[in-house]
Amino acid sequence: MVFKRRHKRSWPRLIADVFWPRGGWGRAFSYIQHRVRRLPDNSHRIARGIFAGVVVTFTPFYGLHFLVAFILAKLMRGNVLAALLATFIGNPVTFPFIAALSLQTGQWLLGIDRSERFGRAFFAKFGGAMHDLWFNFKALFTPARAEWSHLNDFMADIFLPYLVGGLIPGIVFGTLAYYACEPVIRAYQNRRKGLLRKKLAEMAAKKQKSALKKPPKSADTEAGR
Repeated sequence: MVFKRRHKRSWPRLIADVFWPRGGWGRAFSYIQHRVRRLPDNSHRIARGIFAGVVVTFTPFYGLHFLVAFILAKLMRGNVLAALLATFIGNPVTFPFIAALSLQTGQWLLGIDRSERFGRAFFAKFGGAMHDLWFNFKALFTPARAEWSHLNDFMADIFLPYLVGGLIPGIVFGTLAYYACEPVIRAYQNRRKGLLRKKLAEMAAKKQKSALKKPPKSADTEAGR
């Protein structure tokens, strides 16, 4: 295979790369920025895609960010690939801050008690929801009755506030990303177009100069034919 790695990465290396890619997150973001600027689309559509991707990172749909970003970009007529690349703003380094900001904003908007510490409450309720899901799955094959109390607590105290609270910072940061990226992408594209026109003009001039230097065919040569 053409794109197969020469040296296969081990599972510990794969897990480590998720949290800290080789070269660091700075290099990873630099690569994404380079890819976004070179997308074959106009700057407004690319910027709308970036907006969609940033907004989605503030939603609690973990594992579905690509799908949600794809749908939102389609609805906004934005560049889909730009939206998918922009979701990498949400990563293991930034997600704790995004989750804390979104959840606490939602709890404030919905009037939910915020006296519990964010980390402890989040993981406790998330663990309880996972327990209910696993227990209810096993209950499908046993006489046990399904249990929904922990899952209901998670939906009411974590998921819903996260979803509501993530819309405000998501739209704010998405809008900032749109207005910050659109002129940069447009300037980059105009510069590339200018360089391409210059290169084509140089090639045309070189070809014309070569044609002028070429000696004309003599009359004797033409007569011999």
